Amino acid sequence: MTVQAEAVPAQVVPQQALAPKTAVRWKIFILMLFLISINYIDRASLSVAMPLISKEFNLDAAAQGFILSSFFWTYAFMQVPGGMLADKYKPRIVIAAATIGWGLFQALAAASTSSLMLLLTRLGLGATEAPIYPAGGKLNAMWMTPNERARGATLLDGGAPLGAALGALVIAGLIAEFDSWRISFVVAGVGTVLCGVFAWWYIRNSPGEHPSVNSAEATHIQTAHALEDLSDPVASGRGIGAYFAYRSVWCMCLGWMFFNTVFYGLLTWMPTYLFKVHGLDIKQLGGALFIMFFAGFVGELAGGQIGDIWRSRGGQPNTIFRTLFGIAAIVATISVFSVAYVTNAVAVVALLSSTLFFLRWCGMYWAIPSILAPRSRAGFLGGCMNLGGNIAGVSVPIIVGLIVQYTGSYFLALMFFAAAGVALLICSLSIDYSRKLPV
Repeated sequence: MTVQAEAVPAQVVPQQALAPKTAVRWKIFILMLFLISINYIDRASLSVAMPLISKEFNLDAAAQGFILSSFFWTYAFMQVPGGMLADKYKPRIVIAAATIGWGLFQALAAASTSSLMLLLTRLGLGATEAPIYPAGGKLNAMWMTPNERARGATLLDGGAPLGAALGALVIAGLIAEFDSWRISFVVAGVGTVLCGVFAWWYIRNSPGEHPSVNSAEATHIQTAHALEDLSDPVASGRGIGAYFAYRSVWCMCLGWMFFNTVFYGLLTWMPTYLFKVHGLDIKQLGGALFIMFFAGFVGELAGGQIGDIWRSRGGQPNTIFRTLFGIAAIVATISVFSVAYVTNAVAVVALLSSTLFFLRWCGMYWAIPSILAPRSRAGFLGGCMNLGGNIAGVSVPIIVGLIVQYTGSYFLALMFFAAAGVALLICSLSIDYSRKLPV
């Protein structure tokens, strides 16, 4: 496609001629990090309170597992609709409405008088939490330049390991403080609603709409977007279903599914594994889990920083993403594979921390929807990707449970995670990160 020189907008001016840029886009993504952390704290609240709830409602292990997994049914189902809502109504209203909605369901769970009502509130929690990631991916496409999206993606997704690290501490602390799981749920829910109101007040759909963005920051973003748009392929007029004719889209969805196979596997089964196999008591277990998941949080931010610095120095997208995702998948696979052969508990925690540190580099997957699609459709592709991820959320806890039950060992479960790491490597190396798809 031939590009005429006059197609470049008038805003393209030397950056040194502009006043210092404001940093509103970074403040928005720090807010998104905070919201995603709350997302994981709220979804983890039932797991923390389950010993008390199961006793009160007389729930056996099967019923507990059924209720705990119910969150992912609606959460996975609503990923694509959530992304389409973000494309149609823009991310600000979707993010705020989702946060307020899941806060209300979190608080409503406190009024449960039966396991059925508790189940219904978990379904509501899953449905309302679902749009936050696709809308965040859309926000990344609209606010960040191509050289900033890796950091934007890892700030967005960094809330997952950070929330996992803090979730047990926060909810357990509230339960201990109020001596009631019901009051702790209400406090957490009301706090979430207030965060949703703040998100509506601060977030805007584009830099031009935000009162705190100065002309230098707006020009910085608009110029980068204008130059990016010049390389967009001519629209073919086909519907969004045409994206699934491309290998990169399938590999993005499958790669995110294999990533979450490892992450959700560690999130749901490593506490029991460390307790039963390596004899960690509750206090030691809490410290070990915090170390592991906080290592994942640090690793995620480090990966995004490396990716954007490399890109700003002229690195090509395929080289950058294939190298970083390749290193992440290989090191995480070797680390989790090694856990099966190590008997020292400290060494096991160190290996699991290494697994999560490098695995979470793949949080940069949230930059892929805006790479493969124009900004108008980034929400849809983000929803498709996260649907794949949450298929793992639904299935992995069940699969690992069956493996452990029928083999009486965690060895094959760890090999299952290692195999998922290999699959993540293959998918990540098969994506073309260099062009938008002509749809």
